[in-house]
Amino acid sequence: MKTSRPRFLSWHCQHALLVAFAVAVLLVTLRFGPFDESTALECTFAVCILAGLAVVAVAASGRITFGLVAGCLPMLLLVIAANLKFRYLSTPLLAPDLVYYFNAEIAQTLLRYPFIIAAIVAALVLVPALLVLLWHGDFRPRTNLGTRFARVLGLVAGVALLVITLSPRGLFARVYDKGMWLAMNDESFISDFVVSIRNAHVYQPPFHLADATRDDWRKLPGDTPAATRKPDIIAVLEESTFDPRLLTACTSKLCDARMFHADANTIAHGWMNVHTWGGGTWTSEFAFLSGLPHTLFGPAGIYAPFNLAPRIRYTLPRLLDADGYYTVGLYPTDGDFMNGRDAYADYGFDAFYGGQELKLDWGATDAQVFAAFERVFKAEKAKAHGKPLFVFMLTLYQHGPHMTPFKEMPAPYDKPLFTGKLAPQDKTLDDWLNLNLANYLQRLSMSDAAMTQLETFLRHDDRPALLLHFGDHHPSFDGAITALAKIAPPGVADPQYTTYYMLKGFNLPIRREHYPVLDIAYLGSLLLDAADLPRNPFFIANTLLRDRCDGHDLDCRNAALRDSYRAWVFGHLEDLK
Repeated sequence: MKTSRPRFLSWHCQHALLVAFAVAVLLVTLRFGPFDESTALECTFAVCILAGLAVVAVAASGRITFGLVAGCLPMLLLVIAANLKFRYLSTPLLAPDLVYYFNAEIAQTLLRYPFIIAAIVAALVLVPALLVLLWHGDFRPRTNLGTRFARVLGLVAGVALLVITLSPRGLFARVYDKGMWLAMNDESFISDFVVSIRNAHVYQPPFHLADATRDDWRKLPGDTPAATRKPDIIAVLEESTFDPRLLTACTSKLCDARMFHADANTIAHGWMNVHTWGGGTWTSEFAFLSGLPHTLFGPAGIYAPFNLAPRIRYTLPRLLDADGYYTVGLYPTDGDFMNGRDAYADYGFDAFYGGQELKLDWGATDAQVFAAFERVFKAEKAKAHGKPLFVFMLTLYQHGPHMTPFKEMPAPYDKPLFTGKLAPQDKTLDDWLNLNLANYLQRLSMSDAAMTQLETFLRHDDRPALLLHFGDHHPSFDGAITALAKIAPPGVADPQYTTYYMLKGFNLPIRREHYPVLDIAYLGSLLLDAADLPRNPFFIANTLLRDRCDGHDLDCRNAALRDSYRAWVFGHLEDLK
């Protein structure tokens, strides 16, 4: 009796500890998982998923403690991974990340973050060890008809709960309606990940092949262009830049900038429709280089550098290469960010310079980027043996956050600039928006001065040159920019998706084009017009649609014409491989 009693107590203590541990894991998962979701609906959604996983794990294993922990671990690990990614990259973990981010480049990037490496190694070692320990230490009821029936019933109930919860058209359809872009920009880590699962694959735009021949997409009107002297082409994607005069009350002279005004060298300028806001620069890159909006390919199009760049047959760099150009990409961030280096190779660039090669980092001003461009331009010209250059570069300084304190900015940006009514319903602009706007306008003044210097550099070069610069999207102001009232210029469908474009020519005859509103997908064909260059079948069709739809694309009023174009591009030309 004296020897069996301690064993009896020891077993009960062990089981109690395991139960307490399992309950603790459940509570931690609830606290940092479902209870941390942004809305009550998303919280309920995540609780139902957790309940379904736990019930299935308990029923399948026949062990309550083991099943409870095993059911919680997927969600707990997801929450930990999502928080780490959000901490270092400012975006939550999404299902397509597991497809597109697992490569040699991400491994090299992770090596710069020892804490993340340690967390991954710890998870790989400790999680299996924990599950083995729980499996062998947990109490398992005797197997009989009753326990078998209970387990089957539990398994059916758990699976049914998961099926009902995860149905995109079921009880939680409103969670799925948030879309990929919102999922990439909020902190509902569980619902964001689940919503993104069905958005990991690219879909070919729907079309009827018979529509392709309903309109003529083969020949441009007039004679075939042939430039006597091909100009160098410089394209600048201005990060998070829009004309602030689009804001209802931004009438101060500080809201104006020379870079938005036409002059004697201007070929075309105006408002530009883009297909993203608050972020997603890489989708504007894609639209410019491919002539296609990323939204055509479904929600997964937002991962264009990974899943679309390798599959698009016709791109602007490839065409320019065929026209005798040497094509160069300048990327002021880490060259592997958003698969940049590989994507630019897929787009057809001959040379690529990342932030490390350019000696630039996230704080680089436009002036620093343009100084790096001048160095690269001179070096590549020397190596090009007379070939004209196409250089595409991105600026970075307007990237958020726009939160530099007033006291750290020069006058007149060192105080709130707008105390009037800028928000809808005549609401007064708060301190937060005043701070963001002052930051934006101060950086815009720096961009304006740098652009003037870039124009001077190109004007004084002895070769003809084209300079295109455009805004990729509105800044986010941490989501607050949506509170600012905006003007809707004629022809603009949604000012939130409206930036600007400016095309100038130096040391060449100026032939003006008139597109007060232009879709970003047409910038390539506009450059080809200005340079008098021959084009391939895709850019012939792109030019024809641009002219027939007056610069509009997705919002072209002639839906039948737009459908015929899509059928020609994706059915006849097979632009998506």
